[in-house]
Amino acid sequence: MYKIADYSSLFEQMFGVPNPVGSAGSGNSRIKVSDLSNPTIQAELKAAGIDINSAQYKTVIGDMMRANKSGIGYTNIQAIKNRMRYYDADGDHINQAFGVSGLTVTDKNRAGKNRIISISEDIRNEMFELTKREFLQENGAPNGETTRRSDIYRKMYPATAKQDRLAAGHTLSEYEKQYLQAFKDAVKAIDPKWEEGRSIPAGALDKITRESVEASLSQSNGKLVRKGMDLVI
Repeated sequence: MYKIADYSSLFEQMFGVPNPVGSAGSGNSRIKVSDLSNPTIQAELKAAGIDINSAQYKTVIGDMMRANKSGIGYTNIQAIKNRMRYYDADGDHINQAFGVSGLTVTDKNRAGKNRIISISEDIRNEMFELTKREFLQENGAPNGETTRRSDIYRKMYPATAKQDRLAAGHTLSEYEKQYLQAFKDAVKAIDPKWEEGRSIPAGALDKITRESVEASLSQSNGKLVRKGMDLVI
């Protein structure tokens, strides 16, 4: 007995789209995934405003075809439109948290994601000041509930070329780690027994500047490290 895979119900759950059986023309009526190459169906897709030659469409349909191993799956015009919104003009996935593409790791970009690239001074300043402020507020203890660090990444990514966004995120994270370590070291220089969560001595960070931290760094194996402490992989 063959198992019939009806993807229309899945799309209904995902997008709240009703799926009555019928021709494609209504927008919400079911279409067999295996029929998407049919000229009549393609004409109806075009009439509904779908560019069947676009990278978004080809990516979405490619995913459907791969998932439709049984050959009996269904979709509908509205579901296709909804899914196409998740891809840019090149067919690359748009990260919903940051609103841009280029942040999904693929075979194409995997090799270049963990590299150090140039980050604007304004962005580095914002990350330094935020890291310092939150370090003092939380007595050095990380707090994923209140941190505003994502706001800086959200500002940086749209201003970064798509092919460099993964590397930019990696690079800014490396700077953030080094700023944080410099703050910890400064506190422990005053109070060697200090631990995260304990009160920070007044003025402990006054002499730490972004420039002083960055001047102590070098690159090694896709990481930012303190000079003289290069990583060996």
